[in-house]
Amino acid sequence: MDNLLQGLNIYLVGMMGVGKTTIGQLLANKLNYRFLDTDLIIENIAKKTIKEIFEQEGEENFRLLETQVLGEISNYIRSVISTGGGIVLDPKNWSFLHYGLVVWLNAPVDLLITRLAADNTRPLLKETDLSSKLTSLLEQRKALYEQADLHIEIKPNQTPEQIAQEIITKIPSKIRPEFKTNLN
Repeated sequence: MDNLLQGLNIYLVGMMGVGKTTIGQLLANKLNYRFLDTDLIIENIAKKTIKEIFEQEGEENFRLLETQVLGEISNYIRSVISTGGGIVLDPKNWSFLHYGLVVWLNAPVDLLITRLAADNTRPLLKETDLSSKLTSLLEQRKALYEQADLHIEIKPNQTPEQIAQEIITKIPSKIRPEFKTNLN
């Protein structure tokens, strides 16, 4: 797989609660890549949680920091990068994402509700109607997520290991021919 990817970064995009961090760590281990999580990097830089950044500085400032972080880490190679759910909203971020292989992890809203029902750390989930909020966010972002190179539909009974393996299995179908030169 390393000859096929030739150090190309893999960016995981998708809604909050879909499992980008967990799947990203497994995928990085399987590929012998480093794992990076944009949200964790942002929290380390700001010395605040994402929720605190949203509350104290607003979403706009968070998004600026998110773009800055993505711009820096996109210079790395051999990395699996888990991104925040809204990273696809800024066209500038796509200029960084397109230098790697973008994988959309897509889960049904019902599954996201189950996973996020008790999570009070997500600043965009302040509303009491979790279903409406997640449906609205997905509708806002879906056309952007669909621009990903690889779409992975997550089923409720799939394990993170199975999803990581599915990504690895599907990567060869999405690598451009000029990247396949070392396969033979």
